[in-house]
Amino acid sequence: MSMQWDRLLTSQRYGHQALSAQELGRSHFHKDHDRIVFSSAFRRLGRKTQVHPLASNDHIHTRLTHSIEVGSVGRSLGIRVGELLHNDLPDWITPHDIGVIVQAACLAHDIGNPPFGHAGEYAIRDWFRRDSNQFLLASLSERERLDLQTFEGNAQGFRVVTRIENHLFDGGLRLTFPTLGTLLKYPWGVENACKRGKFSSFQMELEILNKLAKELGLVKLDDNLWCRHPLAYLMEAADDICYAILDLEDAIELNILSFEQIKPILLEMCGDLAFDAEIFNTEASARRKISALRGMAMENMIDSSVDAFIQHYPKIMAGEYKGELVSDGDPGVCSGIHKAKTLARERVFPDTRKTELEVGAYRTLGALLDAFCHAVYDNHQNKGKNLSYETEKILSLMGIHAPAHDKPLYHSYMRALDFIGGMTDNYASYLARQIGGLA
Repeated sequence: MSMQWDRLLTSQRYGHQALSAQELGRSHFHKDHDRIVFSSAFRRLGRKTQVHPLASNDHIHTRLTHSIEVGSVGRSLGIRVGELLHNDLPDWITPHDIGVIVQAACLAHDIGNPPFGHAGEYAIRDWFRRDSNQFLLASLSERERLDLQTFEGNAQGFRVVTRIENHLFDGGLRLTFPTLGTLLKYPWGVENACKRGKFSSFQMELEILNKLAKELGLVKLDDNLWCRHPLAYLMEAADDICYAILDLEDAIELNILSFEQIKPILLEMCGDLAFDAEIFNTEASARRKISALRGMAMENMIDSSVDAFIQHYPKIMAGEYKGELVSDGDPGVCSGIHKAKTLARERVFPDTRKTELEVGAYRTLGALLDAFCHAVYDNHQNKGKNLSYETEKILSLMGIHAPAHDKPLYHSYMRALDFIGGMTDNYASYLARQIGGLA
């Protein structure tokens, strides 16, 4: 049984009444884009790590600049696929609607990432795995413990847009179902996580995930396990295209790599597309040279991803496709991305300064988790009474995120992670110093 575009592109908006398919001016999907862009959670990505924590070089990517660039590539992918599938789409959908759905999902794809990038995810997971903290989790179910011990930015992002941002526990950003479906890179809970621990829904949001998947007509693979929305593959491809190139570009800015080291990789990604090779014979800066190649490489990678989507279209619509578009397209693109990832893994990620800052991130998040998770635990255990002065003050710092004492303990920890995970790198560092008495 294949998925159907009239359901995959419904105008239904989560947390809101049913909407008409057609609107004057902005479409429902353009409104999704704007709601994400104007949200506080999106704005804070400007001070969150992409790869290099607390970089002083203003040319280095943050989560915000990365997300904007991924959105730009995602829009191109969506429009291209929308044009090719125009005859299959409902009357109320244009190729540009497909483009903006993918773009909106791309803009939100990192919106749940904690401070300090992936180092922040590992720090949260490891804190909840420590033997000294197991008493805090004793009353939780196995899956609730796994949610915390396998904390995942993708799942937190789904929580942010459906629960936390704007309408607190009342629909979040109230995005349309197609945008939410496209955002779900891993539409399952932690019990179905792959070996890398990837999943897109915590236990608290499984009800939302299942309702969303049913309304979109996604193929059910098992309990709390669904196939991806077809457009999610385009979001993934846009992300892959950007970080394959831009991680290396940042490494040049930080003098970790030279242009000559990445030039062969970019040339391979360019394929047969023509470009102005004359620039390599000038005194142009490395920044200018990589910019000249980047555009051609991205164009070829977009062409390759669109071709792969169309080639695997029947399997994608049947919920049977398990690949990645950038890997299943042009062999040169696949080879170039593999070499780029290998170079980043071997030369960029082990950089000494990056490592030093990531160790500091562990200490920073450890201090915050110590303070806030113990505070919500004490509040729950003591039913909000006879709390220490310190606990009361820590809870007050959480503002609207402070859980009521009668909420389940799992809910209370998730509210602590909503607060900590939403912090910028700078604020997390500041607050950890303050509450640690080191200011």
